Amino acid sequence: MKIQSNSNGLVLLEHPLSPYAQKIRILLREKKIPFVTRLPNYSDRVSQDAPLKQLSPRHELPVLLHGKHVLYDSTIIIEYLEDSFPEPAMLPKTPLARARSRMIEEICDTHYEAINWGLTEVDHFKRGGPKLAPTLRASGRHDLMMMFQWLERELGNQEWLEGAYFGWADLAALPEVTSSILYGVSPPPDSTLHAWIKRARGRPSVSLTLDEAAASLSVFDGAEERLNRGFKRQYRDHRLEWMIRAGGLQVVVDGIAKANIRFNEPDRFAEHRLPEKPV
Repeated sequence: MKIQSNSNGLVLLEHPLSPYAQKIRILLREKKIPFVTRLPNYSDRVSQDAPLKQLSPRHELPVLLHGKHVLYDSTIIIEYLEDSFPEPAMLPKTPLARARSRMIEEICDTHYEAINWGLTEVDHFKRGGPKLAPTLRASGRHDLMMMFQWLERELGNQEWLEGAYFGWADLAALPEVTSSILYGVSPPPDSTLHAWIKRARGRPSVSLTLDEAAASLSVFDGAEERLNRGFKRQYRDHRLEWMIRAGGLQVVVDGIAKANIRFNEPDRFAEHRLPEKPV
């Protein structure tokens, strides 16, 4: 995986369908920061000597390369970009308002993302089989409706989650809600959340990012077959919690037995060294 830099030295390793990558793309585009993207070959996600694994001890996307510096975790990346390129500001000015924005992002990155991810496991990777899949699917759809209600309450009568302007909370929540829509669950058409999505779609940063995501849905083609070839899905924190809470403990047990799920291992952090040369 040869990385070519740009004038800012910003390279985003990601997949456009990832909501974590989408919020970074939206922020970069709102700030009009030039960047280039690279998608590691999916075989890299299996190989023991993959370049991705040299860059992040979590062995996950997205990863931001800025010159010789490597950052991982989407929240840390957008906070770094907000600090490095402060105009236009995506975070509000007051400490309390900034804390609220980060709380919305945290819930979207954890509890909300896990639901979308769980439905992907069932619908595309065929977890659960004919016995468990209907239960998991019903649980996921119910949970998404609860997330829609929560975001509607946060939105209230405002134009944006940040109030009068598009900002941090909006770019964190939009990828999750629009991912739910791609996976077949939408807010009611007469809801304020539906109108919020339509307004956001009018922004070039959002429309381009969401179009890229929709165009990449083919990544799920042959998903179940990739599991059989050794591809491992990451069952971290809230994803694992959701699967068990939704009734899919057997999915986890089967995944461990078949070695097609993975967790973060402390050994990776102890052994991690950044490559001496650009990947």
